[in-house]
Amino acid sequence: MSRKTFLRFAAPAAAVLAATALAGCGSTSSSGTSPLAGSAATGSVVVGSDNFAESILLADVYGQALAAKGIKVSYKLDIGSREVTYNLVKSGAITLKPEYNGALLSYLDSSAAQTSTSEVDSAITAHLASGLEILTPSSAQDNDTLTLSKQEAATYGLSKGATISDFITKLDGKPIVIGGSPEFQTRTEGLVGLEQDYGLKASQITYKSLDAGGPLTEKALTSGDVQAGDLFTTDPTISQGGLLTLVDNKNIFGVQDVLPLVKQSALSSTGVAALNAVDAQLTSDVLLKLDTEVQVQKEDPLTVANAWLKSVGLSS
Repeated sequence: MSRKTFLRFAAPAAAVLAATALAGCGSTSSSGTSPLAGSAATGSVVVGSDNFAESILLADVYGQALAAKGIKVSYKLDIGSREVTYNLVKSGAITLKPEYNGALLSYLDSSAAQTSTSEVDSAITAHLASGLEILTPSSAQDNDTLTLSKQEAATYGLSKGATISDFITKLDGKPIVIGGSPEFQTRTEGLVGLEQDYGLKASQITYKSLDAGGPLTEKALTSGDVQAGDLFTTDPTISQGGLLTLVDNKNIFGVQDVLPLVKQSALSSTGVAALNAVDAQLTSDVLLKLDTEVQVQKEDPLTVANAWLKSVGLSS
């Protein structure tokens, strides 16, 4: 199956793949009936991604940087959430995937402190499954947020610089409709953190399960279908739609540097060097620019990835 064919059918297939992969998460074996099961052929790299646009774009960036070094690369994109894809790297079904260090640590140990990149990366290394490794992080950060609709921000007189605490205080126990991914509802960097650290009560919340910082959440916020939602900080919709991202003054969303999670045995030193070279060039501003090209200008993520790699001398 060609890469473009996979992308065309990836979203409808994602739920099926996720369910199959999750069924094997309790086992250390990589055998089974999942179409993603099994390790990559010797000398090849399988690049995977989670089920949102930026993860697919970053997978293309990492994959094409490896291809530029003569490494054989294939793609399995738009698979599902971290709860699925982490175990696929662990089993060897995919070689690497883009990650966000704070969110990965929260998945591995929800109680771990997240005050600096070095602290987060050290804690991840201590908790990773055998055979897995994180590489040098980029300076690009993309955090979850609590973002208000334009109407909700106006209702409470909130503007740029307002904190989540400011909003919770002004809300004063009133009900609120929040939208985001299914995972946001159960994660510390989500409703759990909003309840435990900020004092938002579960009884106040009506939650709409939408998508991971994607078009469903964006549309719900701009149309007023939800009053608040989880968008990513590099989402161009935030500024274009008049939405208000609240400052996370209690740091529940943590440190979120972009970096690769890899299966050590499947990646050569040449491959590691190629990925580190990417992260040395990748900044938050660059990531926002690339996201805008894909999500707003509707350019193909593979084309965007190749153009950027060429512009910084990482591809010919």
